Amino acid sequence: MNVEVINTGSELLLGTIVNTHLNYFADQLFPLGLRIGRQVTVPDGEPIRQAFEEAMGRAEIILITGGLGPTTDDLTRDLVAEALGLELHRDPEVVRAMEERFAKRGLQMVERNLRQAEVLEGGVVLPNAFGTAPGIYLHTPAEPRRHVFLLPGPPRELYPMFEGQVLPILRRLSPRKVEHGCRTYHVLGLGESNVEALVGEKLLALPEMELGYCSRPGEVDIRCIAPDATLIQAEKIIMDALGDKVASRNGRLLEQDLIEALAEMGETLVTAESCTGGLVTHRLTNIPGASAVLLAGYITYSNEAKSMDLGVNPFVIETHGAVSPETAAAMAEGALRRSGADWGVATTGIAGPGGGSEEKPVGTLYVAVARRGGGTHVEALRFQRDREAFKQVASNAALDLLRRLMGRGS
Repeated sequence: MNVEVINTGSELLLGTIVNTHLNYFADQLFPLGLRIGRQVTVPDGEPIRQAFEEAMGRAEIILITGGLGPTTDDLTRDLVAEALGLELHRDPEVVRAMEERFAKRGLQMVERNLRQAEVLEGGVVLPNAFGTAPGIYLHTPAEPRRHVFLLPGPPRELYPMFEGQVLPILRRLSPRKVEHGCRTYHVLGLGESNVEALVGEKLLALPEMELGYCSRPGEVDIRCIAPDATLIQAEKIIMDALGDKVASRNGRLLEQDLIEALAEMGETLVTAESCTGGLVTHRLTNIPGASAVLLAGYITYSNEAKSMDLGVNPFVIETHGAVSPETAAAMAEGALRRSGADWGVATTGIAGPGGGSEEKPVGTLYVAVARRGGGTHVEALRFQRDREAFKQVASNAALDLLRRLMGRGS
């Protein structure tokens, strides 16, 4: 079945809000054997109708997000109703639910809010547990092949509604087993062309293989879509060629694997960051369950903070420099002493554009991992990137060194 996504909202095209819906929908639909054939983002107003009418000529399943609120720019209901020649009516159950929601919060509901209770003729209301605007599912006798879903735009409202109410409908529409699986391999430390040179031809020679790459600074994802038997062969090719460069599989985040591995081992972690400015800690704390293993995170940007917060001997910094293997090791070891954790990971480097020297140019990075009772390991790296990209690749390097020293192969 052809699936199209229409994301509405001028704010998406102005760049004030990042559109994450396509990635979310694709992940949710693939296990059902459904693939998105087209996605379009349109501003508020008449372009919504045009995009919808175009999608009606191609797709059996149409997902429309946004434009269901109470304000004058929320026009999705009206424009879809006009395009289909359907009337809008005020649903008393939706009105009651809205009144209860406003009353619980001690808020006054105004007449404008009642626009959200308008439902297209023949539409099925999809209740919104996290907002006032319900979704609407349309499958009318006039269009028996088409299934249209009008959904709220904010992710905190959209995602629970989609998983709780839309997915069950889609499962009924597509009951077959998925004929192809998808595996994603996260590779660190190699460029996209290098990765393709090592595995590309061999992978494409496998039967029914759909191969893709996604490159970011310092990392590459290899995406394989194929029958299960082919995926087994593909994995052997990738692991034989790339080995320890594969940081994670099945699309999992490196930090997710680390949090789960530490929990399984019953061990804890502390971070000590300079050049990454807290990004390593940020990535770890994005993972549910991080509180069980991450004891503390120190951001010690200045030399004084390194000494005061981590106990780094000022003589080490004066002798070797704040950006040095000795300081990186002292930071990781100091974080262990202060926190009582089992593992400590530290970063120190020169993000640029200034601050470099002939001996230590911009892009110089030292990452250290210390283990209680197990010594300290330091790696020296160099990444010539802008500041933001440098921080990202530096955080990758720190987490990946921890992964390898923990003995957690991909």
